[in-house]
Amino acid sequence: MGKVFEAIDSKIENWISRQQMFFVATAPSGDEGLINCSPKGLDTLRVLGPHEIAYLDLGGSGVETIAHLKQNGRMVLMMCAFEGPPKIFRFYGTGTAVEPGDDGFDDLLAHFPEFAMPRAVVRLSITRIADSCGYGVPRYQHEGKRDAMENWVASKTEQEMLDYRKKNNSTSLDGLPGIKA
Repeated sequence: MGKVFEAIDSKIENWISRQQMFFVATAPSGDEGLINCSPKGLDTLRVLGPHEIAYLDLGGSGVETIAHLKQNGRMVLMMCAFEGPPKIFRFYGTGTAVEPGDDGFDDLLAHFPEFAMPRAVVRLSITRIADSCGYGVPRYQHEGKRDAMENWVASKTEQEMLDYRKKNNSTSLDGLPGIKA
């Protein structure tokens, strides 16, 4: 039977720190539009406090999460244990995409010194924390991180990254505003 928790305590934070991957889900408002679920990894998640998590958004071919957050802020972040005892945690709340040039971006970026040219830092203000058994989650062994994203970013100049993001990340698949051009 799952439990609901008041806050991220040291035990939950320790569990979070051992996970290699997490998933973020968002949806646009209303009955139309595409629901989005994105896998994340590369040590880009940080616990900022008992009711706040942030992750570094390195970019991608789409901008669904950021567009949905700008429209309605609804987000759930899920982590499941692929190694060790079975467990799933879901962190529900309101997400905000903090982009370069926004107030607070540099302070948030300081939590992620090892990554170059991120697209945004996504903050989740948590309103509900719940766990579940995870009995159906298969076991996987972590072999290491992929370096494809970091290599791709390193191969680009800052202007090339800005041009790519302007072309590919200005609007979502549903036509919602994405990142600032």
